[in-house]
Amino acid sequence: MPLDCSIPSNSPPLWFPHSRARVRGLPAELTDWLLDSGSLTQRLRRACGGRFRVDVLRQGWSRPDRDEARVLDLRLDAWAWIREVHLLCDERPWVFARTLIPARTLRGRGRRLTRLGTRPLGQALFADPGVRRGPVEIARIVAGQRLHWRAFAGRGEPPDAIWGRRSLFWIEESPLLVCEIFLPDLPVSACHRPD
Repeated sequence: MPLDCSIPSNSPPLWFPHSRARVRGLPAELTDWLLDSGSLTQRLRRACGGRFRVDVLRQGWSRPDRDEARVLDLRLDAWAWIREVHLLCDERPWVFARTLIPARTLRGRGRRLTRLGTRPLGQALFADPGVRRGPVEIARIVAGQRLHWRAFAGRGEPPDAIWGRRSLFWIEESPLLVCEIFLPDLPVSACHRPD
């Protein structure tokens, strides 16, 4: 499915390093979830207790947004394989994920990432001992921002703001950017790690 490039441009979210003592307005009930360095897929499956699946919204070659190109160290006219999905529990979207994979990352072991189908990306990344993850950044994503629009396109009445995280992963020294946005249907009380 090709990506829709007709979305109007706007300002990107302000991303903050997770190591910052306090991110203003960060909801306490999401803190553990946003700062978790483990596999999102595994954690969602544990919290779901029902039917978990990946709904592929869009995937294909497109140009990254300006802030994404900067993080990936790409020129503004570069192309990347972009995949957008909803991670569902019992058919309710809990997470919107956007992944950007530069062409150079799709060589060698990275080539398999364009053929995931409905398999979760996290399953592939966390199963590969050669993949490393960079620091997590957190953002409050507000209505009117492109990422907010993408997370809710065609799905009900969105809230004014949502929270997300992003981080670079490295495969054979080549990067990909994974952004995960936590949606209102996510029952945050079910997402705390057991003691």
